[in-house]
Amino acid sequence: EGQFDRIVSVGMFEHVGVVHYRSFFDKIRSLLTSDGVALIHAIGRFDGPAPTNPFITKYIFPGGAVPALSEVLPAVERAGLLVTDLEILRLHYAMTLRHWRQRFRGAWHIAAERYGERFCRMWEFYFAAAEIGFRYENLMVFQLQLTKDQKALPLTRDYIGEAEQQLRLRNVARQPARRAKR
Repeated sequence: EGQFDRIVSVGMFEHVGVVHYRSFFDKIRSLLTSDGVALIHAIGRFDGPAPTNPFITKYIFPGGAVPALSEVLPAVERAGLLVTDLEILRLHYAMTLRHWRQRFRGAWHIAAERYGERFCRMWEFYFAAAEIGFRYENLMVFQLQLTKDQKALPLTRDYIGEAEQQLRLRNVARQPARRAKR
């Protein structure tokens, strides 16, 4: 109910399903104010529409799908939304997966005690295979910035850096003063 000036979706779009893309973006459009902005952050594929890896759909993300932009963008357009920015994060998630795998291996004994060795082997395989998919194959993360009005945001991304700097300054100002070490 109601409308919002900002909507953010992270890691959920992969579970919407291609047959529901239009209703998903219709809903976003109905929830956005006239000058509102939505950001959709999702795993995607470079090589066009294709079935998601069966291992992933069976063991890791049941019911999930890795979309191609050629499947997503027509639904955005039909919903009457404008793509005001699109960022493709190519190798970033490969690095994330590598770090997750290292941390997982560091806590293997805890996970194995709770979930079993088979579970741990499955997730280590997933982290390693997914890293390869992002580093050498067809996987990427995309971020779609959507609006109803092309004038809803500044022309360049400069405002993002400026807002980050203001946030940093605000956070520094909130930190208690530290005493000098003697």
